[in-house]
Amino acid sequence: MEIKTIDLDRADPVTPRVDEVPVYQPKITNKSMISKSNILTVVTFIIVAVAGFYTGATLKTSLGGKTAGSTSGDLKNIQAEVPVTGVKVGDIYGSPDEKAFNTTATGVLDKGGLNGEGTHKLVRPGGPSQTVYMTSSVIDLDTLIGHQITVWGETFKGQKAGWLMDVGRVKVENLNMPLPK
Repeated sequence: MEIKTIDLDRADPVTPRVDEVPVYQPKITNKSMISKSNILTVVTFIIVAVAGFYTGATLKTSLGGKTAGSTSGDLKNIQAEVPVTGVKVGDIYGSPDEKAFNTTATGVLDKGGLNGEGTHKLVRPGGPSQTVYMTSSVIDLDTLIGHQITVWGETFKGQKAGWLMDVGRVKVENLNMPLPK
């Protein structure tokens, strides 16, 4: 076996010098991320989404608001609008199911909440401690102001109001009643 001597002063053409370190540069074949297949995928997705929207809207219109599996399909009773004029004793607005809400109260409806809690108040005999502050996303309570009503709703914990309720059903008991004391 022969041992070769290494001359450290001589530059070796095979070994790169420290200041000549090769830099790796990847070969880029396609600089654009937009390709025909990507464009085709996006266009197909948009067409399917638009077609689905119009198909659903057409089916809803052609079924007249009926839901699958329902017998009557009459959705108008769920969110009945209160007429501006023509409110009568015995009229019921909101949810047709009085058992859907676990809390009821009867009193005369007045405008205004308590420090931002509720939009209306149901004034009941017994003083301010018996007042129900309320709001409703289902019924326009403004048209029932001044009438004695029974409300069905869900009670929430108020920060300032002793009794805060979200109303889902209303029955008109008497028209044009004075506020109780």
